[in-house]
Amino acid sequence: MNLRTASLVLDAGVEVAGAGSMQIAGNLIVPEQAPMALLVCLPGGGMNRRYFDLLPPDGSDAYSFARQMAHRGFASLLIDPLGVGESSRPDDGYSLTPEVLARANANATGEVLRRLRAGMALGGLEPLPQIKAFGVGHSMGALMTILQQAESAQYVGVAALGFSTRGLPDFLPPEAKAMDDSSRRRELVRLARGLFRDSYPVLSRNDDRAGLYSGKSAEAPAVEAIKAARDRLLPVPAFLSMLPGNVAAEAARIQVPVFVGLGERDLAGPPAEAPKAFTGSPAVTFHLLPDAGHSHFLFPARVGLFDALADWAGRIVSFRA
Repeated sequence: MNLRTASLVLDAGVEVAGAGSMQIAGNLIVPEQAPMALLVCLPGGGMNRRYFDLLPPDGSDAYSFARQMAHRGFASLLIDPLGVGESSRPDDGYSLTPEVLARANANATGEVLRRLRAGMALGGLEPLPQIKAFGVGHSMGALMTILQQAESAQYVGVAALGFSTRGLPDFLPPEAKAMDDSSRRRELVRLARGLFRDSYPVLSRNDDRAGLYSGKSAEAPAVEAIKAARDRLLPVPAFLSMLPGNVAAEAARIQVPVFVGLGERDLAGPPAEAPKAFTGSPAVTFHLLPDAGHSHFLFPARVGLFDALADWAGRIVSFRA
């Protein structure tokens, strides 16, 4: 199948102290035929937008979420959040709070939807005035997608991959463990500064050996391809993602269908608990990837994920038509 692709530079539409006009970098990957919907993809902590377009040296698209979803009839917008990849990176990484990032991502999403509806997204693509969008986030990107949807309601469905509102409480510093939820949210930037001494820290990849990210069942070409997706971490949203109940309030406010995807060896705690956070959703679909770690696309079970997510999104689009 022939695909159409475009590199985009989008106005972030937000300001932080000491930084001028900021821009968001993205890629648009569109099937040859008119797409059924747009999937807006946000990577997890320590990753850039290439996570959703993993291409090994042999050029195979078997591990690329965006290209596999194009084969199934969907367009994808891959976003580098501010501070990551080719997007603007202010000197003070702690200024990129979850709220700032969510507004910037919403602005970028809205601009691309306007271009698609007007036929101005990329050459040869006709106007798509009725196109709908789904938010797709992995790990910390799922947290950011939930925040964006809770505030902007841009999506007709949300897919949260490798994420739960349980957080990672075992890794919190003692001060944060002793605080109540509201105090932790108020002190989020200060707490993040204390844990992450670098404004844009780089994660150790030692966890790969535990099989959470790769491991024995991960396919070697995919493990090689994900190296190009590794990037710096955004400390403030990363700290929020570690908190118990991190975005539970926002998750409960989502009023569209939700797809929850978790690997059998993921980081999100008991898999069956994750869907329970979306109490306001009219329908929550849960998909477990057998024998898979946190980086879902590295494992053979990814094919089942691609099929299940395409079926879920296709049914929503058909219902709304």
